[in-house]
Amino acid sequence: MSKARHAEIAGAGLGGLAVGIALAQRGWRVRIHERSAELRMFGAGIWLWENGLRSLAALGVEEVATRRAKRIETLVARDQEGKALMHRVFGAADRMLLPPRADLYDALIARATELDVDVVASSVIVGGHPRGELEDEDGKVWKADLVVAADGVFSRVRESMLLTQRVDYLDEGYTRLLIPRRDGDPATEITEYWSGSRRLLYDPCTDEVNYVCLCCNVDDEAGRRVPVDKESWLESFPHLGGILERIDEVGRWDRAMRVTCRAWSRGSAAVVGDAAHAQPPNLGQGANLTFQNALSLAAYLDRHHDVPTALRGWERAERPLTDHVQRWTDLYGRVASAWPDRFAARRSQVLEFATRVPWVAKQLNKAARHVPVGAP
Repeated sequence: MSKARHAEIAGAGLGGLAVGIALAQRGWRVRIHERSAELRMFGAGIWLWENGLRSLAALGVEEVATRRAKRIETLVARDQEGKALMHRVFGAADRMLLPPRADLYDALIARATELDVDVVASSVIVGGHPRGELEDEDGKVWKADLVVAADGVFSRVRESMLLTQRVDYLDEGYTRLLIPRRDGDPATEITEYWSGSRRLLYDPCTDEVNYVCLCCNVDDEAGRRVPVDKESWLESFPHLGGILERIDEVGRWDRAMRVTCRAWSRGSAAVVGDAAHAQPPNLGQGANLTFQNALSLAAYLDRHHDVPTALRGWERAERPLTDHVQRWTDLYGRVASAWPDRFAARRSQVLEFATRVPWVAKQLNKAARHVPVGAP
């Protein structure tokens, strides 16, 4: 009987847990290193498109992660006059669910525990090597058949192996919060409201809470203020007072980032999640791509026993779609936020026309309608 292969993973976020679960399901022994003293998830709600849901089903967590989630039926973008600029319909084979991010994270932790994945807290990984090694801050080297950098945008493992091409600070940022749900709130429709360079995204989440995202440019001092400057946002969205008045969380404003790698792997080391392809959340695909890439990584390692060969094949197959989504989420952000207020009407015309073009709709939904490798 062959000996089980072993993986060491840096980072116990969504990406690290997803890779760990995918490998453990295929008989790997897995250890995940988390720099924090406890496992916890920041954030509010999370968009799970069909590709992400299929990936989570294959990882054995979809049902638990989405047990409280609202099933979204439509997605609408509206301009400053309330005019619908974009209308996206979801169906049985093209789903979107919107759970709290904490529910998803807890489901992943529970599944990892069930599969005997060893998660080590307060383990600070500072570097890696393509021969299959991670090094912690005390100088200890953790050897494995595969090492994975899932340690976020500023990945020290990725950087130590010179796999970083660019880390870009973008011109927009986001404050994401949960607000109490009220009777009469839309239960199945996401609405993105536009006003100048600001956007307010309303998302049904559970029977108890809704998810709200406030987006503005980095030079919008009032827009990025925390706690949220409700009066300033009310000036931009006077018809949304019923939403804004419910904001009582402090929250945090995060600047959008984009990570581009020279390669996703070197030797027996791979990079996943934000460490590989961080992007602004305009298309809501960052986590979904992470899940499908984690799942396919394990599938390719099943196909090729030689780890470097498997990793090269995985990147050739999976990276083009991820790069495509990065480009289109950047484009969406520029269209939404980069127009001066005096040209808002022209922006509305451009978006309304573009989203009616079938080719544009296909590009925007390319990832959502992709069937991940290894998914049912």
